[in-house]
Amino acid sequence: MSANMFFKRKGPFGLKELFKGQDSKNLKITDIKTLDKANRSEISFFDSIKYKEIASTTKAGFCITTEKLKMYLPSTCSKIIVKSVLFEVAKIASKYYPDSDIDYPDKTLLKPKLSKYPKVKFGNNVLIGKNVKLGKNTIIGSNTIIEHDVLVGSNCVIGSQVMIKNSIVGDQVVIQDGCKIGLKGFGFIPIKGKNFRFPHVGKVILKDNVELGASCTIDRGSVGDTIIGENTFLDNQVHMAHNVKVGKNCMIAGQVGFAGSSTLGDNVSIGGQAGISGHLKIGNNVKIGGGSGVVKDIEDNSVVMGYPAVPLKEFLKKGKDVE
Repeated sequence: MSANMFFKRKGPFGLKELFKGQDSKNLKITDIKTLDKANRSEISFFDSIKYKEIASTTKAGFCITTEKLKMYLPSTCSKIIVKSVLFEVAKIASKYYPDSDIDYPDKTLLKPKLSKYPKVKFGNNVLIGKNVKLGKNTIIGSNTIIEHDVLVGSNCVIGSQVMIKNSIVGDQVVIQDGCKIGLKGFGFIPIKGKNFRFPHVGKVILKDNVELGASCTIDRGSVGDTIIGENTFLDNQVHMAHNVKVGKNCMIAGQVGFAGSSTLGDNVSIGGQAGISGHLKIGNNVKIGGGSGVVKDIEDNSVVMGYPAVPLKEFLKKGKDVE
C-alpha cells in the first residue's frame, strides 16, 4: 500500500494523538502499513509469532504489538504494547482512513464518454467512476460498474453485472459475469459485546492473464493487498478474503473459499469446494483435493486431501481402514 489511490488519507498524527500516555515529544506518524512496507515515519503491527521473520527486519518506526512479541522487533522500531493489537490497528486505520470501514456508493459514476475511451467497447448501462483508466481493446459487458481510480489494462474482457472497485487489473485479464472485486472484506473485532468494524484500506491486484469465473468475489486487503498472480485461473463462485496472495499458474476450481491472509505459491491446483483457513502458507506445486479442509501450512510439492487435509497416501489408507 504505497500512495493510497482509493482512499483519502488524513494526518499525520502525533503519537500522543494515537495512544494516550505515549512520548512527550509527540513524534508525527504519517500512515499505517504492513511490516514489510512501513518506513521510519509509519506505524505497523505485529500480532502473531508466524510473522516473526518479517518483524525482525521491518523498517517501521513504530509497531503495535504485545509484551510477548516485542522481542522479535528491531531496536530501531518503537514498540507500543497493547492488549488487543487488532483492535488498536482498527482504531488507528479508521483515524487515517475514516471512509474505509464501509463501502459507500461512488458518487462520481457516469456513463462512459466514447471520446475518452475510443478503443474500448462498452455494453449497455455501463457506469464508470472518476479517474478510471481503461486499456486499449478492452471489452466491458452490460450493467457493469467500475468505480473511481480503478486501473484496467489492455485486451481485457469484463463480463456483464461486474463490480470493480479499489483494484488494479493487468493486461489480458478475463472477468466473467457477476464478479465482485475490491469490496470490503469480512473484518470485525469483537470487543465488549459488540463488533467493531475493521477498516479495509488495501486493494486488489490482478496480474496479467488472470481469469475469474462467474460470480467470484475477491475482497480487497485490510492494510496490505489481495493479489492474484499471472496466468492464474479461478472457476465459478470462488471466494477470496482480504490479504490473500496467490502465485502464478494456479488453477482453483469452483466454490473454493479462502479465509484471510493465506498465501499460495506457484502452480497450485485446488479441487472444488475446498476450504483454506486463514494465515496459512501453501507451497509451490501443491495439489489439494476437492472438498478438503486445509488447516495448516503445506510444504512444496505436496498432494493432500480430506478434512483436515492430510497427505494423499494417508488419506487413502484411512479410507481402506474404514472399509
